Amino acid sequence: MILHDALYGKFETVPVIEALIESAPIQRLKGIHQGGAIFLVDPSIAHTRYEHSIGVLYLVQQMGGGIEEQIAALLHDVSHTAFSHVADYVFNRRGEDYHEHIFEDVVQSSVIPAILLEYGYRTEDLFHKQYPLLEQPYPYLCADRIDYTLRDSHAAGLMELNEIRWFINELTITDGRITCKDQVPMDWFRERFKALNKEYFRKPGHLFANHRLAELLEHALYWNIIREQDLMGSDDEVLDTLRGHNLTNGALSAIKRFSGFGSFNAEEASARLKIRAL
Repeated sequence: MILHDALYGKFETVPVIEALIESAPIQRLKGIHQGGAIFLVDPSIAHTRYEHSIGVLYLVQQMGGGIEEQIAALLHDVSHTAFSHVADYVFNRRGEDYHEHIFEDVVQSSVIPAILLEYGYRTEDLFHKQYPLLEQPYPYLCADRIDYTLRDSHAAGLMELNEIRWFINELTITDGRITCKDQVPMDWFRERFKALNKEYFRKPGHLFANHRLAELLEHALYWNIIREQDLMGSDDEVLDTLRGHNLTNGALSAIKRFSGFGSFNAEEASARLKIRAL
């Protein structure tokens, strides 16, 4: 199977990865916006969890990760709810880890175990093995952190495609971890990471959209307009339900119009974000 990524270009993958990509759990990620509710107030920022997952797969493959780690890379965000990290505000997960909290249940109740078994792989490895190219604690680099930094930055107009491809060529492996060949690209990435946190994650309009939608979803759950399980659908499916009720349709429109933005406390909302530092 030949895949095409908007940032990295074409690359080939193996049959088990192809089967997983074609499965419903991975295809669902095409309807989950990476930036949560940001697309409601800035439609130009519309990249998805699917694109990110393919990007992380590419990086793990290019850095020499085996098939098991490539599988883990592709599946690492499969349990994200509609609107991605907005669910962390809804369910008060200060570590922004709601999708990790439900990961095992989501995988086990899907077709993923059967697909993996068909190709001789064990689902349990996804829950218990460590994959050092895929995930690392701060301040280390890893495929997940690299891809969302590059992808979010590019989508927000903070990074050019030629810069991304230059940086990818500067990556190497040292002591089993992804690092840079010298200090120049590492310093560049750190500065861009800081800029992303300030100008994207903590941008007041973006905070407003994510927090107001979280409040709306909380109310919709309380009023039984939606159920928690509905959040395992796509963004559009949940939005269609919200638009279909008078109690939530007006509030959804208000988010798009930035209604109430003047009284929104962006500093307080920013304080709820997970600390990210390289």
